[in-house]
Amino acid sequence: MKIGERLKSLRKEPLVHFLVAGLLVFLVASWRGGSVDPADRTITIDAPRVSWLARQFEQTWQRPPRPAELDALIRDYVMEDVYYREAIRLGLDQDDPVIRRRLRSKMEFLAASQVESMIPDETTLQKWLDDQPARYAGKARFSFDQVWIGSAADESAATEAPKLLARLKRGESPASVGKAISLPESLDKADRADIARQFGDDFAAVLAKGQPGDWFGPVSSGYGLHLVRIRAADVEAPPKLADVRQQVENDWRAQTLTDRQARAYQTLLDGYTVKIVKP
Repeated sequence: MKIGERLKSLRKEPLVHFLVAGLLVFLVASWRGGSVDPADRTITIDAPRVSWLARQFEQTWQRPPRPAELDALIRDYVMEDVYYREAIRLGLDQDDPVIRRRLRSKMEFLAASQVESMIPDETTLQKWLDDQPARYAGKARFSFDQVWIGSAADESAATEAPKLLARLKRGESPASVGKAISLPESLDKADRADIARQFGDDFAAVLAKGQPGDWFGPVSSGYGLHLVRIRAADVEAPPKLADVRQQVENDWRAQTLTDRQARAYQTLLDGYTVKIVKP
């Protein structure tokens, strides 16, 4: 990527905007005389910092701090600053995985904070809903019959399946074709969760794609092989945006956040040369 194109890409990234904003805050703090150098031996607690400490207390306790409490908050802040500066002076922040993870979390937060404040319009949410109908589709309920023909370890079950299926299609009784097992021979208006609880996820997944009609199979379950006939499939109409708006917005926001963080990271990564030497 050319330097000009990279700069244009950087200007569009929200994470970079926040980094620039952070730099401006740093410069303003320096101009005001705030202590930003850990090596500095002067600790200044100015009026804005005292107000911030008071607000933090009020948010927690739902009342402003008393004078003695405010003094205690200031003393605690000074103690924290002293320990912080001494830890930096001793290099305790170097190669510390906890600190690295904390700083990474803060950088990811910078990329996320803009997304969290974004309010998508109706067109955006409707497109999200239209593009992923299966995620928000109404529950489908199936009425079906099943015949168990043997365990998965029984090779004869798979071999005999076509013959047994042909007998069912000719109209023979399921009881005369299948083997005994402690599973319901039929279920009525069962949703996917109900089916999965009794027969397993793989069995439920096959039924979810099936259509009412003749016998088919074999279909695998946690118990072995089955021949199945779907008698009815009742599928609810797709929901309107108004009915699932909050879920759609939450999903949109989560995916947008993931995409934004990935783009921000890639933009920053493009500015580095990464060398890896494996042992």
